[in-house]
Parts: sequence; C-alpha cells; structure tokens
Amino acid sequence: MVAVRSAEMPATVSGNGRFIRSRDGFVPACVRAHEAGRLRERAEAALDLLRPCTACPRPCKDVDRLADELGACRIGRHARVASAFPHTGEEDVLRGWRGSGTIFFAGCNLRCVFCQNGDISQRPVGRELSAPELAALMLDLQELGCHNINLVTPEHVVPQVLEALPLAVEQGLRLPLVYNTSAYDALDGIELLDGVVDVYMPDLKLWDPKHCYRYLGVRDYGEIARATVTAMHTQVGDLMVDEQGLAIQGMLVRHLVMPGLLDDARAIVRFLAGLSPDLYVNLMDQYYPAWKVETSDRYTEIGRRITTDEFAEAHAAARAAGLWRLDTRWRSCWRR
Repeated sequence: MVAVRSAEMPATVSGNGRFIRSRDGFVPACVRAHEAGRLRERAEAALDLLRPCTACPRPCKDVDRLADELGACRIGRHARVASAFPHTGEEDVLRGWRGSGTIFFAGCNLRCVFCQNGDISQRPVGRELSAPELAALMLDLQELGCHNINLVTPEHVVPQVLEALPLAVEQGLRLPLVYNTSAYDALDGIELLDGVVDVYMPDLKLWDPKHCYRYLGVRDYGEIARATVTAMHTQVGDLMVDEQGLAIQGMLVRHLVMPGLLDDARAIVRFLAGLSPDLYVNLMDQYYPAWKVETSDRYTEIGRRITTDEFAEAHAAARAAGLWRLDTRWRSCWRR
C-alpha cells in the first residue's frame, strides 16, 4: 500500500460556483440504489452478461465466463486484481490529499500497442477475488482514508463489481464510485451502472478507424467509445465538486495526446465540446513509447514523445472548440 498523507490540505476548486455542490447530505449513488432495492437486482442482471459473455463489445458470445471460461480479456468467473492502493497521482479532483482508492483490474478488452500498463492489461496477473473479497478490498481503501473508490479498467468485470457492491454497502461503504475506463464498454453494462456510478472517467483514445485498428486492435473503437461517453454523460452530467474541490458526481474525460495524431485529438475535442462545453477534460502529455512500440520496429511513427508544439496545438484545439474546464496539473512534456 502507498502511504497516506496525514496533512489535510484541501484541493483547489476548479471551475466556478455552478459546479460546486455541498457534500452536506451527499449520499453515494450505490448507497441510494441499495436502499431503493435496485443494487442486487442490477447485480443479478449483470451476471447474466457472463453466460454467454456480452460484458463488453468483444465477440466472445460462445464463452461462458460463469463456468470460468476465458475470452478476449483472459478473465473468467472472478475479477482479478493486480493492485489496490491510495493513488496520489490522479487528477487533483480525485486524489485530494489522501489519495484515490484505486483498484487496478487485470485483463483488458483492447490491445493497445502503446499500453503503459501492458504487464497488467495483457497478462492474467494478480489475484482472483470473490465478491466478498472485492467488497472487503473497497472497505479497506475506505478505512485508509481514500476519497473515492476508483475502478481502473473495469469494462470486462462490470458484473463482478456489481456483485460485490451490495456486500460493501451493507458493511458500510460510503465513498463515491469512480468508473475509470478505456470507453470500449458494452452499453448494456453502462445501463446497469446508471444510478450506481457517481463519476465516470472515460479515456477517449483515438478517432480514425484506421488508427483504432492499427494501435488499439479494434476498428470500431471510435464508434463504440463515442456512444459510451454519450451514455455516461446522459447519466451523470458535467463534473461537480464539493467545497474542497473533490469530485462527487459527473464526468471527467481523458485524452492522451499522441505523436503525429493531432487530427484525432482535434476530432475528439470537437465531439466533447458538442456534448457539453462544460465538460471537465484532461489532455495528457505523458505519452512515451511503451509495450510493443518500445520493442518492435512496426510502429516507428509513434516511437517518440510528443513535442511541446503538439501539446500546445491540442490545447488550442480544445479551447477553439469551446472547452474551458481543462485540467492543468500534469504538464511534463519533453521538448524534442
């Protein structure tokens, strides 16, 4: 576990008063859903997605994950957790001063050639956790003082998460739930999360189908991701923070700016501005050659870090599109 800071320094509130909501009386969505009797119903419906598996857009419909068969994600009946800790490297609105309670799930339904967590996403690492064990892990993170429960790469384990949540709530879970995804999600799963997730944080990666196929391994990524992000925004709206600047409801979108792919970035920020100019967006500059890009000569066109000019152009495109709530914490671009 990462050590938790003891100094309670409030985070900086981003935006203006329209997006600040008092935490007094705030009850996480999963708690309200459980009190209304909906959470267990959602869990039961979600488990049906595993046999045959339609938990994500991958065509694994002949795979019975309830019988522990493996599909594209290489995860069977139970979720596999690679690590869990209070993450102090997330956006300020999530990490606060005690960290975001991240649960990194192993397995992934994408094949990003530049994945910066390839050892987790492409291999069945970590430990399989039953629903009671996953619930206990959420409660452990709450006990450590984390501001939220941050589910990282959960697209393929939505049923397992929903199975664990009633147990966690019954034992005292009272933190906002953050759904931290690649946006390659099944709309059936997102529908089951309606009224359960407080904060959606999709990573909108690429736009052009040719780029999606070459770098992510799926040609339909852009189409599915746009539908996913739209559905998420319909559910929770723009990001709301409390008086201390901590996210409690809404959507935060990430986009990793990649070398030579500014046309994708421009299309993405225009799409996001079309959803709402008030979206909270983090344009990230920390791309570096990793995974297959680092070890193969097939992807030399993205085998470098982005330049300062490229990142500035992405930011200018976002502002020109009308976006203004742009995260400013991460600014570490290497000049080339």
